[in-house]
Amino acid sequence: MHLTLTPSNWLWYALGIWALLFNLVEFAMMGIDKWRARKEAWRIPEKTLFITALLGGGLGGVLGMSVFRHKTQHRSFLIGMPLLLALNILITGLIIYLRLR
Repeated sequence: MHLTLTPSNWLWYALGIWALLFNLVEFAMMGIDKWRARKEAWRIPEKTLFITALLGGGLGGVLGMSVFRHKTQHRSFLIGMPLLLALNILITGLIIYLRLR
């Protein structure tokens, strides 16, 4: 299968790259922040974790919480990260719907 960037499919490539990038960054930040918490080192601000999740890294945030067992006692994260993931899914679905109709 040959993938070619054309005017009709550039949006799909851009969305895929955007989602992959922000989810990998969010997942990595969760792991780094957990490591820093154990070392009692400088931490990644919670605001940064939420902004990255809002911008498309919701899945990375939820997976990072689970894999690293990080921020699992914080109500704001227990509620906020899944909500941001749902928002990411909703916005992606809306973009797909609007693009395909």
